[in-house]
Amino acid sequence: MAYLSEEGFEKKEEIARLPSSRIHPDNSPHVHKVGMAPRQKFFEEFTNMMKETFFSDDPLRDFKDQSRSRKIILGLQSVFPILQWGRDYNLTKFRGDLIAGLTIASLCIPQDIGYSKLANLAPQYGLYSSFVPPLIYAVMGSSRDIAIGPVAVVSLLLGTMLQDEIDPIKNAADYRRLAFTATFFAGITQAALGFLRLGFLIDFLSHAAIVGFMGGAAITIALQQLKGFLGIKDFTKKSDIVSVMYSVWGSVHHGWNWQTILIGASFLAFLLLAKYIGKTNKKFFWVPAIAPLISVVVSTFCVYITRADKKGVQIVKNIEKGINPSSVNKIYFTGKYMGIGIKIGVVAGFIALTEAIAIGRTFASMKDYQIDGNKEMVALGLMNVVGSMTSCYVATGSFSRSAVNYMAGCQTAVSNIVMSCVVLLTLELITPLFKYTPNAILASIIISAVIGLIDIEAALLIWKIDKFDFVACMGAFIGVVFFSVEIGLLIAVSISFAKILLQVTRPRTTILGNIPRTKVYRNVQQYPEATKVPGILIVRVDSAIYFSNSNYVRERTLRWLIDEEELLKANDLPRIHFLVIEMSPVTDIDTSGIHALEELFRSLQKRGVQLVIANPGPVVIDKLHASKFTELIGDNRIFLTVADAVMTCAPKMDEEA
Repeated sequence: MAYLSEEGFEKKEEIARLPSSRIHPDNSPHVHKVGMAPRQKFFEEFTNMMKETFFSDDPLRDFKDQSRSRKIILGLQSVFPILQWGRDYNLTKFRGDLIAGLTIASLCIPQDIGYSKLANLAPQYGLYSSFVPPLIYAVMGSSRDIAIGPVAVVSLLLGTMLQDEIDPIKNAADYRRLAFTATFFAGITQAALGFLRLGFLIDFLSHAAIVGFMGGAAITIALQQLKGFLGIKDFTKKSDIVSVMYSVWGSVHHGWNWQTILIGASFLAFLLLAKYIGKTNKKFFWVPAIAPLISVVVSTFCVYITRADKKGVQIVKNIEKGINPSSVNKIYFTGKYMGIGIKIGVVAGFIALTEAIAIGRTFASMKDYQIDGNKEMVALGLMNVVGSMTSCYVATGSFSRSAVNYMAGCQTAVSNIVMSCVVLLTLELITPLFKYTPNAILASIIISAVIGLIDIEAALLIWKIDKFDFVACMGAFIGVVFFSVEIGLLIAVSISFAKILLQVTRPRTTILGNIPRTKVYRNVQQYPEATKVPGILIVRVDSAIYFSNSNYVRERTLRWLIDEEELLKANDLPRIHFLVIEMSPVTDIDTSGIHALEELFRSLQKRGVQLVIANPGPVVIDKLHASKFTELIGDNRIFLTVADAVMTCAPKMDEEA
């Protein structure tokens, strides 16, 4: 970084003094004026803004120029995507969906029984939640690969938040009612976000915060499984690591059961080996998918023939037989528990929605098709509303099951229907066989499932890319592990918002210099070879200028000027005569921003420095004209490019000197 040499600067002055015809042989204007876009009426501008905010994907484009009957058909296909892809469904696709559905069913049945325990519900409620919700989603969802059912993080979140209100053991009936109420309002929240096209709200939870939150939740879930894994009967209801470890080590001499530990450790090793085989060789993807069911069958048989339950091994005991009973009359629509249900439902709905949309987008990009986020929200929401009325708790997309579904060759959402049919048969015929299933095997299945949620590689990559993102990641992680799931979620959202506020209120400003032998002006820190123009300071503002940052932009620009003048004075170089603000990144400006520019103009006048604007966008120049700011500084101080501004100001500066 340096200033132009006297010789180089003189050449620029000579070029500037040449007649326009000498510089532009075709007699084109030497300096182009900044254009004004056609001014829109307020209603038209407001309509366009609302359209871009809520309907940026133009969802009604397919309805244009269509007959009335065709519009009705398109409307039904939009609400029920199965009517669209179902027309092209064939036996080949069904074969892929059948294999995938059977594979994920073998994985979901033991997982559902375990996840229901995380939510402090009886095992059958986990199976219920993999029966009705997948059927609804198959009709209304747009993802071909997502597998629906209970998931570990949401189950833990529900369990911890619900037990803070009602004891799940002493008052099980009211606890279940509150769970159904929370599920109902989770569905209402999800459907409302989609219907009102407010899906962009879930993007406020950054990727870094999600990585930290999921990692912390995985460790918390694994720690909670130590109760079943070690055979401890008296276990803390708190989820933080300190309370859990105190409870674990406090019962080491009288609470641990060696038979339970042997069962849990043996099958955990088997499950981890199965996962390793499936990960190293994609052809054996079915091995980790079927391993949990094999573990349940073998461990149940071993406990039954050895009667290990008589020796302290805790078992599942009875699972109610039959399909989902109605729970419409069990949802709280009045009273204090309704408000509690809304609060828990909104939180659980947001987390479930974030996970499902992320999974759907991931697999959609892998198969090169598009999913409509708002339609997905409506589908997931109605799925949970119906689920709450059929004894289900919050269901969403499961990453482990969706990955197996994808690798098993699923073609459409029919794989979810196949899975539901298998769960139906299980509820009707097989549930009595799970009576002797040891809790230790369910703990092992959950631990092996949640290990994949701890993404160390992603955390390290976040550290390399953005340190502030890493703070958000670790804040969410520490909040979940050392406090609670709710605190971790609050920290994740708070840090994400803090980052947004920081970027909005403290935008980047940089000094620009000229790249040698070009008319290009770039950041002098990024391009050390860029040279500053004597007597001219060029500052670029990399953000819209609003009330939240206008004072900072003005003060920071003045500070750049003061620092530069001190540097020039120390090196006995010519003082600054012109301050050029490069406004191409400034997408918008409000009245506070214009007021800040006016104050900057007056401050510069007192210093004998002239303010120059370069490359304002259509919205910005329109507002500058409307506020008469252009009259204040003069139209001859607004240029299309920085090069034009420098070429015009340089000779004027020489004349003034």
